[in-house]
Order: sequence, then structure tokens, then C-alpha cells
Amino acid sequence: MQTPADLTHVDTWLFDLDNTLYPLDSGLALEIDRRIRDYVIQVTGLEPEEAYRLQKRYLAEHGLSLTGLIRDHSVDPAEFHAIFEDLPLDLLAHDPELIAALRRLPGRRLIFTNADGGHAQRVAERLGLSGLFDDIFHIGSADFEPKPSPGAFAKIIAAHAIEPKTTAFFEDAERNLKPAAALGMTTVLVGAHAADSTADFVHHRTARLAPFLAAIRVKEHR
Repeated sequence: MQTPADLTHVDTWLFDLDNTLYPLDSGLALEIDRRIRDYVIQVTGLEPEEAYRLQKRYLAEHGLSLTGLIRDHSVDPAEFHAIFEDLPLDLLAHDPELIAALRRLPGRRLIFTNADGGHAQRVAERLGLSGLFDDIFHIGSADFEPKPSPGAFAKIIAAHAIEPKTTAFFEDAERNLKPAAALGMTTVLVGAHAADSTADFVHHRTARLAPFLAAIRVKEHR
């Protein structure tokens, strides 16, 4: 049996949103992906396959497809984010195990996402997590500079007076953990693929978030 991780030094808990606070296998990511592809088709006039390749190239280059669309196609972020306003969230449900595990964490809990604030708030509410977080730091909060840009990390650190050495960051995208580790944060890769990671900047790995949080050693509440 694996020894629970010792995170007794942590008093600030950063969590990515999509595919971290709910699992990738929920299927919601596929619908998000489809809507972005359709928007790229609308903006560029490309055929679906070409639009999808461009979407993924922007994601690889910038950490967010929107960044490339703004740079190369003068896309209005508000118009882009409007495509998610009616995104059905029926694939998501409350996870009592996760809610209980989050509640036991001492200190501050923050969502750190490349999504927009409206989407993040809707998802958090659907998951029953809204009251468990002190703030949602979204792409607008970062002036549209997405993870893994070091600038995005600098902005959340400044906005919330974060001390990286007492902060843990949970993410499903491995590369987003690299700048966090460089700053001194404790990093946790989440998802079915996590066990395959060999990156030295990934300090902990878990297939599922809730059991990991339930088992870790944390600072005693005072």
C-alpha cells in the first residue's frame, strides 16, 4: 500500500478545474472540444479537420486555443466564451468523497483555470464546490495569459499573496506543473495518465483526486 503523501507544509491549495476537479471520463471535455472546433471553423472558414489541427496547434503553442485566435484572428474573448454559456453540465454530478476531502484541507483553496469565469462558476456550482473555494482565478483574472506561462503564475501569486513553498498545485496537464515546481510549489498530476509521467517536476501522481486528498497528511487545524 502506498504511503500517503506528507503535505503538512501546505496552507494554500491550487486546483485546475476541467478534468481535475471532475474526471476526464465524464465526457464533458469532448463537448468543449467540439464547440471550440466549430468556433474555429466559423472564424477561419477552414474545413473541420484543418480547423481541428489549428485548434490543437494553438493549444500546444500557447496552452490555450483562444490565445492563438486572439493573436492571429483578432477574436473577442467575450465572443469566444459565449459558446460555453449554454454548455450542458448534466454529465457532471456531486462527488461526496471529493467534497469531504476538500473540506479537510487547512488554509486557502483556490481554483486556477484557463477557462473563463462564467464557465468556471457554473461548473463549480454543478459539482457542489462553490462554497469550498476562496476564489476562482480564471483566464480573465490573468489578463488572458494562460498556464503554463510563468506570467500567469506571477499574476495569481501577486493577486493572492501566495507563498509558493507552502502551496500545492493539482493539474491534469503535466506541462502546467513545470512552472509551478520551478517556483517551489508541490505539484500533483491528476488523471488516468498520471502514473505514466516520469517528469521530475511532478512530485505526486494520482489517478483520482478524491482518494488522494482523503489520504494525505495535512497540517492540523488550530
